[in-house]
Amino acid sequence: MSEENNEGLLIVSEDACKSVIDRDSAFTAVENVFASMSRGDAYNFPVIREAIGYADALYGFKSGFDRAGKSLGLKSGGYWPGNAAKGLTNHQSTIFLFNPDNGKLRALVGGNYLTAIRTAAASAVSIAHLARKDSKVLGMVGAGHQSTFQLRAALEQRNFEKVVAWNKDADRLGNLQAVAEELGVPFESVEREQLCAEADVIITITSAFEPLLMKEWIKPGTHIACMGTDTVGKQEVDEALIAAATVFTDEIAQSISIGEAQHAIKSGAIKQDDITTLGDVINGDHPGRSSDDEITLFDGTGVGLQDLAVASAAAKLAVEKGQAQKISL
Repeated sequence: MSEENNEGLLIVSEDACKSVIDRDSAFTAVENVFASMSRGDAYNFPVIREAIGYADALYGFKSGFDRAGKSLGLKSGGYWPGNAAKGLTNHQSTIFLFNPDNGKLRALVGGNYLTAIRTAAASAVSIAHLARKDSKVLGMVGAGHQSTFQLRAALEQRNFEKVVAWNKDADRLGNLQAVAEELGVPFESVEREQLCAEADVIITITSAFEPLLMKEWIKPGTHIACMGTDTVGKQEVDEALIAAATVFTDEIAQSISIGEAQHAIKSGAIKQDDITTLGDVINGDHPGRSSDDEITLFDGTGVGLQDLAVASAAAKLAVEKGQAQKISL
């Protein structure tokens, strides 16, 4: 964003974000910020995430600073499980960007679409760097709002020939099936054991508090992207699977405290040193997958820097395309 645009407050709406940010730009922003984190050029601040005791909602803040990208700010919002019945998205958030040179608020950016597309970009980056090149079957676990974003982004990373999917309520798989059919990829609703037996890449995107996938179901060479666990107590796969896999993450501090690895760390099944940041792979400091039989697992906890990266890109593009409002604060 140019210096002149730092004077005054930019408002970038949800519609503007959808117009200017596509999957490619989100992928690039997330991949770059993971690399920046690994180099020590960017860091996240401690996450605040609490049950507020009203409307069954979880509410919190994710924030950080990227020196390389000059992104400073926070995302405020959370999860309101009753929103779907009201015609609203369960996840609600807004991103605040500040000028790192003087601390002034420079932009308010709608965070709902960006949260979905950056979460999908994170799993896509993990697939690009860790999944076997010959992966043919994609497994989807979960069919909520973010699942279709995950599916679209994942299908661009490998030449998948089939999608298999499971959801607790199988009737909700229609949205995933529609996306697969739109993109010309065969789709099948299956039980979890069959999904694991067939899939070369598995994405979990649920709000589960108990393991949905077991180690003995997973075949050698599978890449798993666990994208739903972002709160203390949540869990999508069993601890034995975490222990058997080579584990990568967006940020180790979050992985061991609120991510999928939290339970395996607590039980002693793995140690913190067993987890590698995906940024290390992107930067060439870790080889990533070492064999076709290795099970790799990405613990995508969702870091604030992802939000700031895509929001900064959205603000810049919205200004360039005349889709940002500007007001005085």
